[in-house]
Amino acid sequence: MEEFLTFTVTGLVTAALYAVAASGLVVTYTTSGIFNFGHGAVGMFAAFTYWQVRVDWNWPAPLALIAVLLVLAPAFGVVVERVIMRGLQNVSEVTKLVVSVSLLFGVFQGAIILFPPNVSRRLPGFYSGNTFDLGFINLTWHDAATILAAIITAVVLRFLLYSTRTGVAMRGVVDDRELTQLNGANPDRSSMLAWALGMSLAALAGILLAGSQGVLSHVPLTLLVINAYAAAMFGRLESLPRTFLGAIVLGLMQSYGIGYLSLNEPLRSIFTVNLDPPLSLSGLRPAIPIIALFLVLLFLPRQRLVAAGQRKSREIIPAPSMVRWLIGAAALGVISYGYATQYPGVRTFQMGQGLALGIIMLSLVPLIGWAGQISLAPMAFAGIGAVVMGHWGGDGTLEGLVAATLVAGAVGAVVALPALRLRGLYLALGTAAFAVFMDLVFFNQTRFLPNGNIQVPRLDLFGVSFDDERAHLVLLGVVFGLVGAALAWLRHQEFGRRLLAMKSSDAACVTLGVNLTITKLQVFTMSAAIAGLGGALYGAQLRSVSPPTFQFLQSLPVLLLAVVGGIAAVGGALFGGIVYALTFLIVPDVYPSVKDLLTIGPALAGISLGRNPNGAVNETVRSIHEARARRHQPAADDAKDHPALAGIDGFTRADRARFDRELGLVDEAAYVRLRALREGRGHGAA
Repeated sequence: MEEFLTFTVTGLVTAALYAVAASGLVVTYTTSGIFNFGHGAVGMFAAFTYWQVRVDWNWPAPLALIAVLLVLAPAFGVVVERVIMRGLQNVSEVTKLVVSVSLLFGVFQGAIILFPPNVSRRLPGFYSGNTFDLGFINLTWHDAATILAAIITAVVLRFLLYSTRTGVAMRGVVDDRELTQLNGANPDRSSMLAWALGMSLAALAGILLAGSQGVLSHVPLTLLVINAYAAAMFGRLESLPRTFLGAIVLGLMQSYGIGYLSLNEPLRSIFTVNLDPPLSLSGLRPAIPIIALFLVLLFLPRQRLVAAGQRKSREIIPAPSMVRWLIGAAALGVISYGYATQYPGVRTFQMGQGLALGIIMLSLVPLIGWAGQISLAPMAFAGIGAVVMGHWGGDGTLEGLVAATLVAGAVGAVVALPALRLRGLYLALGTAAFAVFMDLVFFNQTRFLPNGNIQVPRLDLFGVSFDDERAHLVLLGVVFGLVGAALAWLRHQEFGRRLLAMKSSDAACVTLGVNLTITKLQVFTMSAAIAGLGGALYGAQLRSVSPPTFQFLQSLPVLLLAVVGGIAAVGGALFGGIVYALTFLIVPDVYPSVKDLLTIGPALAGISLGRNPNGAVNETVRSIHEARARRHQPAADDAKDHPALAGIDGFTRADRARFDRELGLVDEAAYVRLRALREGRGHGAA
């Protein structure tokens, strides 16, 4: 009985941490409609800041807490809401999620810059060394303070949100911003207050967790919020009482799992298949919150389709021809050869990493860019491809590469089956849970990665070896071009049009008889297969891979650079891969002084997507076309041919570029029909 009570108290302490963290998520979401993926990173940064003022500068604990919780964290929340989140009112769900993920990556990188991980930092808990004797357990004062903080948080939030005019206004903003304003409230001020409060709660959770662990570490503190996701989703990001109940259930599950779930014996067989080496089950304990999150998402009520017509979007979906990308594949091979000849050695190796990651970024083009289904696990599928290539690739056989592609696609289909009922935020959370589960359970298995790493061979096709750095860079360029050509061909097919229609209006697709379940399953499988192909080639480029290579946090720059380049464009993935090589590898190696600025650059670019969702490639092409149109076809030419179109009804090639930008027209025939219609209106008006 004493053992049970001990695990119960320990579980309640863990539940208190989850409750404080999850309540901050609920506050920001219920008042702004934006899920703050950076919540855990803010808590981690606050814990390091508290260590700086409390331990390094030797401030008194009350003064340090006031500085972090009541000054710095709220001020950061105000800046984030005012500068970033306020510009996301009329953008797509994907853009909101990507900007939030950019905030996570930016804060994480900022903490690494300011607090380098190679320095050991210890943070004592509150009243370190003092305990309460409960008869069956000595409860530390820090753990007691954690439980008390959760209780105070629950009481204060309940009073604020339901018993004050300010709280009612905060809850009303997300339901109907205009109606709230008509009732005399200030929506901007309410959102600002909510983000300030949410950041303070994130900081409190980070400090409490760091004090209980005693040692500061960037990744565990950042991933705290992943564990809190399940508690927040238990209340569907709406109900604080259900959120706290979910935190209690989650904390007790984890504590009882550690105490009573015996996972010391490895799994040596599954059914009649003997496993040698056996599978280790120890990673399941820390994965309990992740498994709980996935189960909560699965049992949530199915989201209803919104029949509100076509969604308005400023996004341009390019449609390049397959022939252009086939020519591009040859051109990429030639350019890669020239680059490798001009910059042999380490520069070729670094650019090869960028091109391999560019192939992984290509997996997001049909999934996110065309279908609007966000995934935060591209590197998890890439890791599967690399592991399969390492085990089955032999001396670099084509069969190993094909196996890596097929196995990753099959795993993607299996993961997609339970995720088919999820959309938007819930789908992003589900894929994030899968990625973290792979970190904790799969990539740490000695069966798959003996001694913590595995050698991945480079291809040897038809007697031609690609073991040389220059040859492998050429191979990566050609493979990228061929996959891009295949996607360009698919863009013009019925399946590609179905994906675009699903992104535009899933309700309309259902009305027209489109099977969304099959379509989602197909696009998830294809995306995972492309990521597996890219992962196998990325592993071959590195020659060996280890668990950190495919961590969840490694997926973030891949996703961000793909979106910054243009998530709906094949060229955007090429841009993202090259920029990754330059930003994270080549330029910092040549100019170490700018390393910190460059590593945080993708996050800053991702944050700016609210103002420009089309990405760098689409915007560059559009600007070139508009400049060329203005230079070669002045406005007077169309007026000379069609006098009725002069003046206000004038339709120039600059107008065509504008229509292309706003309506996403890429079909010449569609443009001709549009121009004929405009000319007819002009003559009619005359």
